Amino acid sequence: MPPLTGPKSGDALFASVERVNAELFTLTYGAIVRQLLTDLEEVEEVNKQLDQMGYNIGTRLVDEFLAKSNVSRCVDFKETADVIAKLGFKMFLGVTATVTNWDAEGTSCSFVLEDNPLVDFVELPDTCQGLQYCNVLSGVIRGALEMVSMKTEVTWVRDMLRGDDAYEMRVKLTKQVPEEYPYKDDD
Repeated sequence: MPPLTGPKSGDALFASVERVNAELFTLTYGAIVRQLLTDLEEVEEVNKQLDQMGYNIGTRLVDEFLAKSNVSRCVDFKETADVIAKLGFKMFLGVTATVTNWDAEGTSCSFVLEDNPLVDFVELPDTCQGLQYCNVLSGVIRGALEMVSMKTEVTWVRDMLRGDDAYEMRVKLTKQVPEEYPYKDDD
């Protein structure tokens, strides 16, 4: 059996993953958001739906990430956040995030994105000022972390679509769920 290799770098992961055209991806996501706005009419309902869509995606993406990245089990939330920022974002979006603003307990931090491919060609009209356009990303983070036994709350703090200087997501670990095995050892 060949020896196990270490984790891949973000660039190596990005190069190894099948991709779709970035403009097609961006425009398709925009069309989904627009259709949700038409169907649901309430911006807050659209925000909830985008988060739920992201959650469902995140619960599946984590399997692909773990299979392709060769990352070993993270020891704590800080290490997990660093892996998401440097490898996860790079693997699936082609960008990296910076992890900042840790609280004293090490259970809350911010992911700061300088670039966000979801928002190319996007301008929010005045009627959509409450829209969290990238809320699908917060759902992805929440769903992926839940699959590795970490319950979190994810909120947007800054958004360049609203005139801020970066995109910032605040991620708070609310509960570390102990792993449960589907069987019991016979003692």
